[in-house]
Amino acid sequence: MEYIKERRKWKYCGIVLGFSLLLCFADQASSHIRYSVPEEVKEGYIVGNIAKDLGLDVGTLMDRGFRLVSGSKDAYFQVNQNNGILSVHKKIDREEICDGMNTCIIDIKIVVENPLEIHYVAVEITDTNDHAPVFPDKQQRMEIAENTLPGARFQLRSARDPDIGVYSVRAYKLTQNEHFDLEIRDRGDEKVPFLVLQRAVDRERKAEHKLLLTAIDGGNPPNSGTLNVTVTVLDNNDNRPVFSHEVYTAQIHENIPIGTMVIKVNAIDLDEGLNGEVLYSLGNNYGMFDLNNVTGEIWVKGEIDYEKNDVYRLDVLASDKGTPPMTVDCRVIVKILDVNDNNPEIEVTSLSNLVPENSKPGTVISLISILDKDSGVNGKVLCTLSPNIPFELKPSIKDNMYSLVTKTQLDREETSLYEIKIKATDLGQPPLTAEKNISVQVSDVNDNRPEFFQNPLELYLMENNSPSASMYSIAAVDKDIHENAAISYSILKESSLQNKMASFLNINSETGVIYALTRFDFEVTKSFQFHVLATDSGTPPLSSNLTVNVFILDQNDNVPVILYPVISNGSAEGVEEVPRNVNAGHLVTKVRAYDADIGYNGWLLFSLQEVSDHNLFGLDRYTGQIRTLRSFTETDESQHKLVILVKDNGNVSLSATATVIIKVVEPKEAFAASDVKSSLKDEEGNDVTFYLIIPLGSVSVLFIISIIVLIAMQCSKSTDYSSKYLQDTNYDGTLCHSIQYRSGDKRYMLVGPRMSIGSAVTSGSNANTLVVPDRRSRASVEVRRWKGSKKNKERHNGHDDSLKGEICCCFVSLRNRNFMDNFVKENESLLITNIN
Repeated sequence: MEYIKERRKWKYCGIVLGFSLLLCFADQASSHIRYSVPEEVKEGYIVGNIAKDLGLDVGTLMDRGFRLVSGSKDAYFQVNQNNGILSVHKKIDREEICDGMNTCIIDIKIVVENPLEIHYVAVEITDTNDHAPVFPDKQQRMEIAENTLPGARFQLRSARDPDIGVYSVRAYKLTQNEHFDLEIRDRGDEKVPFLVLQRAVDRERKAEHKLLLTAIDGGNPPNSGTLNVTVTVLDNNDNRPVFSHEVYTAQIHENIPIGTMVIKVNAIDLDEGLNGEVLYSLGNNYGMFDLNNVTGEIWVKGEIDYEKNDVYRLDVLASDKGTPPMTVDCRVIVKILDVNDNNPEIEVTSLSNLVPENSKPGTVISLISILDKDSGVNGKVLCTLSPNIPFELKPSIKDNMYSLVTKTQLDREETSLYEIKIKATDLGQPPLTAEKNISVQVSDVNDNRPEFFQNPLELYLMENNSPSASMYSIAAVDKDIHENAAISYSILKESSLQNKMASFLNINSETGVIYALTRFDFEVTKSFQFHVLATDSGTPPLSSNLTVNVFILDQNDNVPVILYPVISNGSAEGVEEVPRNVNAGHLVTKVRAYDADIGYNGWLLFSLQEVSDHNLFGLDRYTGQIRTLRSFTETDESQHKLVILVKDNGNVSLSATATVIIKVVEPKEAFAASDVKSSLKDEEGNDVTFYLIIPLGSVSVLFIISIIVLIAMQCSKSTDYSSKYLQDTNYDGTLCHSIQYRSGDKRYMLVGPRMSIGSAVTSGSNANTLVVPDRRSRASVEVRRWKGSKKNKERHNGHDDSLKGEICCCFVSLRNRNFMDNFVKENESLLITNIN
């Protein structure tokens, strides 16, 4: 009995489900193959060559991660990654795995990556005759009345063989005797032996008969088990109890409370007295039930679990109290109904720890297997995911099998880690739920270019900077991480004239600090542009450009240049003759100066540093004009020396001086001297013009090209007749070098590049006249000074010109067309006409 209990315990506690964990998306490769292997084979027994049967390349198995994924804790099989052979890993006992089941199949799954393939393999464990029939007890005792008629049947205990099919109990044999024979009855899938009385027994001749019952299975050679049967002959009790049913059937739910009545059996004995009183007993007991030997009620004694055993077969014996007692048996079949008492179990197999953010939708992340020990509807499970995540579950071809796949494109920069909650709920009533959390880490892919905070970037740099000093530090950011976010900087070298200044720059490739390799000069270069390339270290690398516009700021680094008086031997000194009879306010001369700086740095102011008579001459601080303050008297000296200081308005002012000697002469002498001086200056002017053309001729070609480009640019602009200021303008008192256009209904001339034309300035009654010598004709080009004063603004309200501050503009009015044509032909290097 103890042996039977132990075997039963194995039967109901040793059920192992072999699940395949591999789930794949609908378009992944999948197949199902089947092998069979006998139980009890040695370790290493070859089941089959999976790689050959699936048509896989044996040479790529190792690289493709060919492996077996088992859902059981004890793996019965193993696969060789070198040749794809499936072999037995540990000894297999079919009765331990599939006790009582006709077909024993272990499901395993095979995973092959790159590309991902899922293959299901079913291995059927075939039975071998490794167990012999076993009786519950080694001996059975029976009592028979001596007046028992031939044909009476007495049930013997059945043997049990854990093997199935032909290897189960197939026959019983009884030792040869003269009184008893053996009868076999089929009760379902079980053979029950009965002892049949063939010849009446006589207690006086033989009170006890010893028989040997042998159970034989269908193996070759067969295995057998024996039972010693002792029959004791008793005195008369001629009626045996009779059950109302030969087979009783009952259904109970699992987990039913202990003490609950299952069924009541009833047997009737027609005898009277003690011979008619019936007592009940269990022929076999699983320890789960108890029997009231008087009433025949069967009660629950142990904990009923459907997952351990779904049916119990009880043999109930009914015996009277006669001497000898008469016994009869019946079969009670108790069927267990499943209750939804098992929560689903979630098992997750991750194929990879990291998921690249550029994974395509449908990429398999994990394989999910749901196990519910309940059956029927109670064992069917619905699996769901937490909401608002870019993942979804794809069901497999098998129930309760899923694959976790990407639903949309991932973005690590938006979310780098996903905490996914998997919830499994069965369909029982009430439903039971299980949850499991898994983490999915999104790995970075170089999908973001470096970005600059400001593009384009405007950089203001003071001129006269220190070479190799830091100009600016730029920085770009990359949303990626690690090497994909490591940025290196470089300056693009371009061949265009505007971007050639990039060759005078250098940049630290790691920090982005830009260094100037040269000293910039505002008077040479006012602005330039270059491009910085930021490149990350990803594969392939991504880059972006930054346009940097550099504006050079002016410093007061240029000393004013005296244009008149003309500098000679390092000093500016001129002599002017004034008739004695001039009135107060007479213009004696005008000091002209020029400063290459702009703005306040180029705004020149004139002042008298030294004068022989403060009451006689006055100097306009803005124009440099020297005028008489009063009329000359007889007592005034005939010669006066004026030292004029010309300085700019920079923070640190720079200055230059000019000396003007004024001689006071009689009117006749002044007139004669004026004619002679005019003649000399005309001849001198011819020579100066000749020598001036020579150096200017070398740059005339470049200048003409520049003017052509300038005209083209202006032609592309609006036809507004407002005055256009292309370059910086000087205040009155300096030689204007701005390029002007037509304003109103007057025609104006563009003055050429900056040049010293002091030799062309003459003194006389009109100090604002610029005389340009010509071999064929003479014409005066009037230089008109305009100040940004309130009066001049009012005069300019009729035109489209707009003047800001005190700006000096030079206009050249052409008095006749013929003179203009001739003048341009001979002095094209000096000035260009623009007739609108």
